[in-house]
Amino acid sequence: MATTTTTSPDFDVRRHDSFGLRVQHLLHSNPVLGPLAVLIVAIIAFSIVNARFLTATNLSLVLQQVTVIATLALGQTLIILTAGIDLSAGAIAVFSSVLMANFCTKAGMPGVIALVLGLACGTAMGAINGALVTKIKLPPFIVTLGTLTIFFSLNSVVSKSETVRGSDMPGLMTWTGNSIPLGSFRLTYGSIIMLLLFAYFFYALSRTAWGKHVYATGDDVEAARLAGIQTDRVLFSVYTVAGLLYAIGGWILIGRLASASPNVGTQYNLDSITAVVLGGTSLFGGRGSVIGTLIGALIVGVFRNGLQLAGVEVVWQGFAIGLLVLIAVSLDQWIRKVKT
Repeated sequence: MATTTTTSPDFDVRRHDSFGLRVQHLLHSNPVLGPLAVLIVAIIAFSIVNARFLTATNLSLVLQQVTVIATLALGQTLIILTAGIDLSAGAIAVFSSVLMANFCTKAGMPGVIALVLGLACGTAMGAINGALVTKIKLPPFIVTLGTLTIFFSLNSVVSKSETVRGSDMPGLMTWTGNSIPLGSFRLTYGSIIMLLLFAYFFYALSRTAWGKHVYATGDDVEAARLAGIQTDRVLFSVYTVAGLLYAIGGWILIGRLASASPNVGTQYNLDSITAVVLGGTSLFGGRGSVIGTLIGALIVGVFRNGLQLAGVEVVWQGFAIGLLVLIAVSLDQWIRKVKT
């Protein structure tokens, strides 16, 4: 006599929950997997919609477009890993680029000195943010919201709202915009610098005591302090290093635009935060990676380029990116609930 087996509803629920928990644990232990899957799906989808998307010329354009944002997002990642946020990233980058340009044109400094001073000024601006957060104990959001306005105002004063052309600057200032031809693909020196920075900070965060202290501070600042970590020193170093990275982004920006304009960068703050969030770094600190941030920046670039090739209006491109951010934050909230 044939026997029939029945599956109880309880078993189905347990099986479903078990699968969900496995996915939750997988994404918790490997936060890069989610953004990587999104990037791969987006590339496949846009290549189907428009055959031009996967051409070497277009892919090199995507990389060039995300280079500045990715560099700023790298500094933003360090800060968000400590459960902070930096709204002044774009202002520091643009102001640094304007200072570099004015140092070598109006002050007549050699390109190398102008570059070094510009990077030093960006680092100092980051240090100001760090000092206000660690010494006066102001919330990072309020600090960087204030310095955002201050730096953009000083930018207008110094530049007098005038754009400095690349042809008026030493070649070193626009060198980051030069490219190496690899067949039809063109790799700019700015992109190479950006990739080297990501490689260095991947090592620093995963293999050095400083990196472990950054994660510990972001995960639980009080527990990190009780464990002997000088959390204020860690936070100050993070904001200072981020300022240097923003200034490097400003140098790359000059090469990208072949000019130093005080009127760009209004969206850089949000774009850098978007790249970090899409890359799987938690806004609550203590979880994420710079590789995820690079993938997040590429997701933004791929979506904007792919939607543009598909003929989608700019307003709907922003809508799609915003929707991705909401999904990424919701996913992060779900992942953080995992029981270890």
